[in-house]
Amino acid sequence: MSVTAPQGFEAAGVAVGLKSTGKPDVAVVVNRGPLKVGAAVFTSNRAKANPIMWSQEVIRDGVVEAIVLNSGGANCFTGSFGFQTTHQTAERAAELLDVSAGDILVCSTGLIGTGDEVFRAKVLAGTEQGIAELSADGGDAASLAIMTTDSRPKRAVAQGDGWSIGGMAKGAGMLAPGLATMLVVITTDAVLDSAQADAALRHATGRTFDRLDSDGCMSTNDQVTLMVSGASGVTPDPDAFAAALAAVSQDLAQQLQGDAEGASHDITIEVVNAASENDAVEVGRSVARNNLFKAAIFGNDPNWGRVLAAIGTTQAAFDPYDVDVWMNGVRVCSAGGPDAPREAVDLTPRATHLVIDLKVGAATATILTNDLTHDYVHENSAYSS
Repeated sequence: MSVTAPQGFEAAGVAVGLKSTGKPDVAVVVNRGPLKVGAAVFTSNRAKANPIMWSQEVIRDGVVEAIVLNSGGANCFTGSFGFQTTHQTAERAAELLDVSAGDILVCSTGLIGTGDEVFRAKVLAGTEQGIAELSADGGDAASLAIMTTDSRPKRAVAQGDGWSIGGMAKGAGMLAPGLATMLVVITTDAVLDSAQADAALRHATGRTFDRLDSDGCMSTNDQVTLMVSGASGVTPDPDAFAAALAAVSQDLAQQLQGDAEGASHDITIEVVNAASENDAVEVGRSVARNNLFKAAIFGNDPNWGRVLAAIGTTQAAFDPYDVDVWMNGVRVCSAGGPDAPREAVDLTPRATHLVIDLKVGAATATILTNDLTHDYVHENSAYSS
């Protein structure tokens, strides 16, 4: 049941016509407490959508009563009118829930520039309908309502010692890191204060969602939210909670990777023996964002030269002539030169594992990406039409 698996949460997903398909397009998740703790991380894109600007203010005091999310329109670059739409959404939810509008997060996703009077009316109607249909079994419906180009919903649940975590996510394109990617809502019935929730979320996000780099394009609307009800009455071991939150986040990130627009390969880039974790991330990301490498994988071509060319653009510490590269378990490059023949590598499976050994330290990092396909180009060539 994703976000309603933990105790203390109700959710709903409704259809109000924001999507031309008639599918669900407004979701509401409400925290019934007793705690009303929240934490969130946001896109670092300077071009921020109205809901992001609103939610960044809401989260400052660490109190969140509910979150309202819509698909079918980003409400980004819609001016002061669009910001008032977000404000009115929070006010309408607050009125119906008898709480403060300053404790209501708002998220939107869809086409940038969408957010006119018709959009506003539908979002407000969806907020009312969603709150009217709130249910302890509503998590699945909510996960459907936040989908855009997603082909399937993304949900994950983890059980702790007397407490639990549940989550839902959307995202299939514009998946690149900047504190957060895509829209994600995670809930827990564990007992945490706002500082603990914030620290745990940032730690998990930094090593999961932030390392999903599908196409190098950062959205204007990305947000990852953690809501804490404390309804279990159990204060978790901090390490155990951190591990469970990271596991849920990783599960959702991998589901997002597997549903990336047009992808035919899910590529795991593992950088090992780097001088620092930052170096490992930089090297991995350079390959994940290299269109020549991604096109080669689409063509089942183990072109390791494109890997070395990509990592050579970084500032990371390594000797280009002492790097090893493995593709799907076959070492194709040893000490910066050819090793096993290319035909020894089978790239026909969807799962593709690339290992880059820098041989200069003990740090490691893993970046998730996918290949560049005809379907990705086709889907994004007609996104607004």
